[in-house]
Amino acid sequence: MNWQQLFPLEGTVQHYDWGGYDFIPRLLGLDNRARRPYAELWLGAHPRGESAVRKNSQTIPLGRLLEAQPDLLGEAAVKHFGSSLPFLFKVLDVRQMLSIQAHPNKEQAEAGFLRENQAGIPLDSPRRNFKDDNHKPEVMAALTEFWLLHGFRPEAEIARVLEDVPELQALQDVFSNRSIYGLYKAVMEMPQEEVDRILHPMYVRLQALAGNLKKEQPEYWAARAFEYYVPDGGPFDRGVFSIFFLNLVQVLPGQGIFQGAGIPHAYLEGVNVELMANSDNVFRGGLTSKQVDVSALLEHLDFRPVQPRILEAERLSAAEWAYYTPAPDFQLNKIALSAGEYYQARVSDGPEILIVIEGAVSPVGCPTFSRGQAFFVPAGHVYALHGEEDCLLFKALLPST
Repeated sequence: MNWQQLFPLEGTVQHYDWGGYDFIPRLLGLDNRARRPYAELWLGAHPRGESAVRKNSQTIPLGRLLEAQPDLLGEAAVKHFGSSLPFLFKVLDVRQMLSIQAHPNKEQAEAGFLRENQAGIPLDSPRRNFKDDNHKPEVMAALTEFWLLHGFRPEAEIARVLEDVPELQALQDVFSNRSIYGLYKAVMEMPQEEVDRILHPMYVRLQALAGNLKKEQPEYWAARAFEYYVPDGGPFDRGVFSIFFLNLVQVLPGQGIFQGAGIPHAYLEGVNVELMANSDNVFRGGLTSKQVDVSALLEHLDFRPVQPRILEAERLSAAEWAYYTPAPDFQLNKIALSAGEYYQARVSDGPEILIVIEGAVSPVGCPTFSRGQAFFVPAGHVYALHGEEDCLLFKALLPST
């Protein structure tokens, strides 16, 4: 086996304020006594956090390598996605909840990006909704117990929430026709004074319940939102309403979930691996200091009720499992090996990125990769792995055709 056909990959860490202090530093073997937040580890060719590859004793950006050698991506990948990596692979440690958000589909992204380009809106403008012309489906697999919001709840459940939560009873008339769109539009367009009038009593009530709320209750996360997003008691972030309107989902370690176009969601707490199409297109609905474009959000959200579908990885072999999704841009697989066990990879038509989450593994004929280390596999490359220790890896690849 030619060692030079596998490329050690050095990821980029994003130190967003919501990140945890421990998991990613431990994964990478770094000291974090300064308690700096380590939110995301990026593995890919995204310009805001491009990974570096080692080739012939040199370190070069992965994107530059792929531009110079598009054959590493494979003919099928280049035909469908051009000479760039179609996915971005991440490890996330969510200590504080992320914003309520959703993403466009491919047609919406292309039309919106063209429209804003023609309007002359700079790419770095805060008024910009479309940073590129791509969609951004996402799949995640939990490494710890993981909590998130995902899709609108059924109408009957929302009606029950509006009846049971004292501060939200005033919204019952708005929801009398059971229109989720009408209810959401009303709270998102509501004057700030009215938002504060509804949410301030909730803020006071939940403060009094501190320590008595459970994560299975939306009130627990509403209290967390008030803690993070209400400076000095107000003004209140209308994203709190979404905590009660969206499904609250617990994903256990090893399980996954897929976020398709238009599905409102928010990561609340936990550690996961995430794989997504390479895009920055996000519509936010609150719990953020960034732009919230209500009209764009209303135009691109899917208001149909969602029954969250937890993904159980499907076994491909004794050592490999797949998290199947409808996205054409990526597939997430899991590999678990015992010490001394071998894994023969299927030949892929597209590129792959693998990261070691636990233990140590050696591609046959190559040096060992330990916890936190990653490598890039070119399209069509035949390789096998040997477990030097009990180990867990995740692999990003393209779906087989």
